[in-house]
Amino acid sequence: MAQPNPLTTPPPGADTKIAPGHTEHTEAHSSAFPPFETSGFLAQIIWLALAFGLLYYLMDKVALPRIRGILHNRAERLRSDLDQAQAMKSQADAAGVAYETSLREAQNKARDIAQATRNELNAEADAKRKALEAELNTKLAAAETTIRSRTDAAMGNVRTIAGETASAIVERLTGQAPDQASLNRALDATAH
Repeated sequence: MAQPNPLTTPPPGADTKIAPGHTEHTEAHSSAFPPFETSGFLAQIIWLALAFGLLYYLMDKVALPRIRGILHNRAERLRSDLDQAQAMKSQADAAGVAYETSLREAQNKARDIAQATRNELNAEADAKRKALEAELNTKLAAAETTIRSRTDAAMGNVRTIAGETASAIVERLTGQAPDQASLNRALDATAH
């Protein structure tokens, strides 16, 4: 006699009524796991081979060519972008060298212009200074000539005044006017 299964046999005193819509399948529970049953093993291998073949065909003819194409396009785009970036870098380097060269040339040109302007202004200042010095020398010579002539005129007037004063003093003291020749001799002697 078979032993009752403790998992399927209800405990004593338990309600053994089965819920509506629920049926017991004692036969199904007694068989092995379906993939391990040897009776359907050949059908499963055939379906496995068909599924594997179909999957292999789809991968080989549809998915992998698309992936290969995508990877190829991406590699070409990367190569193109790298070539373009290298060309732009070369252009930027060339532009940088041209900029440095033009900057150096502009600085040299500005330095030359500044030096030429400095030289020109110095030459103008020297010319103006020389012209002013010449003008001042001319005015100074004219002023010296004027001073000399006025000094000579003043000295001539001093001599005349001194002669008149001496004549007036001698006349007052002696009562008679001195003669002009002796007065000129006396003035000549005091002038030297």
